[in-house]
Amino acid sequence: MLNFIKIFINPGAMKTVILSTIIPVLLIICACSEKNRTIVIKFEGDLSEEKFSVKDLDPDLPSDWSGCGYLTFELNSSTPQRFDIRLYDAEGVRILTIQPFQKAWVRASVPLIHFQERNTEGTDMAAIWKTPLPGCWIGFSSHVGSINNIDSVGIAMRHPAGSPILELRNIQLTTIPMDSILSPIPLVDEFGQWIPDNWPGKVKKLNDLISDWREEENSYANSACRTTKYGGFLDSRVEGTGFFRVEKIEGIWWFVDPEGYLFFSAGSTCINSRSELARLEGREYLFAALPPDETDVAGQTASVEGRPSIYTWNLYRRFGPEWYNKWLDLTVNRMDSWGLNTIGNWSDPALGRTGRKAYVVTLRGWGIETGLMGMPDVYAPDFEKRIDESASRQCSPYKDDPYMLGYFIGNEPPWPERESELADLILAGENTPMKSELIKFLDEQDTPERRKEFVYNAYKRFINIVNEAVRKHDPDHLNLGIRFGGSPPDDIIEASKGFDVFSINIYGYSADHEALQRINDLTGLPVIIGEFHFGMPGRGMAPGLAQVLNQEERGAAYQYYVENAAAHPALIGTHWFQWTDQPSTGRFDGENYNIGFVDVTDRPYHELVNASKETSGRLYNIHMGKEAPVNRRAVTH
Repeated sequence: MLNFIKIFINPGAMKTVILSTIIPVLLIICACSEKNRTIVIKFEGDLSEEKFSVKDLDPDLPSDWSGCGYLTFELNSSTPQRFDIRLYDAEGVRILTIQPFQKAWVRASVPLIHFQERNTEGTDMAAIWKTPLPGCWIGFSSHVGSINNIDSVGIAMRHPAGSPILELRNIQLTTIPMDSILSPIPLVDEFGQWIPDNWPGKVKKLNDLISDWREEENSYANSACRTTKYGGFLDSRVEGTGFFRVEKIEGIWWFVDPEGYLFFSAGSTCINSRSELARLEGREYLFAALPPDETDVAGQTASVEGRPSIYTWNLYRRFGPEWYNKWLDLTVNRMDSWGLNTIGNWSDPALGRTGRKAYVVTLRGWGIETGLMGMPDVYAPDFEKRIDESASRQCSPYKDDPYMLGYFIGNEPPWPERESELADLILAGENTPMKSELIKFLDEQDTPERRKEFVYNAYKRFINIVNEAVRKHDPDHLNLGIRFGGSPPDDIIEASKGFDVFSINIYGYSADHEALQRINDLTGLPVIIGEFHFGMPGRGMAPGLAQVLNQEERGAAYQYYVENAAAHPALIGTHWFQWTDQPSTGRFDGENYNIGFVDVTDRPYHELVNASKETSGRLYNIHMGKEAPVNRRAVTH
């Protein structure tokens, strides 16, 4: 329920300090709003929404928006929680989600095309469902349609935490983008922290940070692993083969480590010494300071493709010129202490090469990155040859390494249940072997069912060729499959029997046992969860895909999720996404989630770490069915 709405004239409206986009003097505006008219919304309840008629927003706004390119407005949100913009007409609703900066005035220009058509650009689900703007990012939805007779606009927020307030002003339709960060500036301090927000433990000076670092390092002095050198449980042993494998023992699936000890894969993705900070150009003014050049050591720098990583700068502050090797040692010590035995997807390859932790490898080069909606041209005459060469080149460095857990061969294909759209893209694209095959296939009959059949056949051809090539060039390591996102259809699950393990990313507050059992029934395979996480709104960061109220609840959510997932006999691993918080100003696609085991200052979130420690000591008994998982669910808002 909405608590209050207040519309007022703000005579002291903030002036633009610096524009991230240069705006021409003459702006082409389709409908001019009254300047300085501000809407203030306070959100409360499970779902809070307020609707405004178009004329209430501004008497000059038309109902037909189809002739303009952008919905432009200025916003200031007390929270980094996402909110919906909902356009209503007689036929229904069109919805986009806005992920705002926290406590900063921003001008956003939302392309109106995203209300009208579902996005098809992107090769995985993360890319196809969002796009960045300078001061926020846009999340797409399936609620699209005509915008030529809009009668009202809704502003909505799901599960608002702490009664957040959103201010909107200068709502207008424009033919050009007018995105800008208005004020305050800068937004990020020298340690990478969000300036407009405050929280307990926020770093004020370097000496305090150094003290925290030293205290943490001393805590690992007497820690000892209670596992095998590969991370297996010392309690049970079967036949070892020198490599990781899977086995079903008395009705329960397990990884088995190279020495034969039972193994449950508890890990984290994206364990890197550099955090992804994108879209710097034109936004340098957002930062109080940027990393200096002296962080360059042995080819390891504080920049990623020219973008600075303040996290790496903090590592340099912590360790000095030898920061990289010391970070490697610290990371392994942390994983040992925190009960994490697997280096997950997209992590620094050097961590795996230390020979101290199990790790996974993601294989590429199948044509996914250049394919339409992540589907490569599997009918190209040289497809099999290219796949074979790619598998040979990529598997060669790992085929003899006993610490390598297995290969992922893909990530979150976005085309399942959008097969007809993929077919449209193929037909509208260049003349390719895939297009020729599709035209021939649809000559008999062009229906949604036939299009789906064609795409499924292409998928089966893809995985059969890739699986055969990977096994040919590395017969000893596991094929962990494609890390599916969402809820893949049964036919896709069943078509994926050729993997050794079925992988799926499950975001939510639990891994539903019925869904896990369905996968196991359809494939006969054990299951690994490749991604999950929990975050809280604040510190300039959004809560991610599963929100909880605070840091304590992040720990509670972790323990409930992992333990209850491990209680299913087919589930053999859970990998957290991700090791460090994302940058508050956003990574390449705008994501700025509070989802790390450690923050930008390289300090652990103790509530999450303690939950991981406690759960790791219980995993063997929980998976064996000897101990019940916790039943305390996290508070979300």
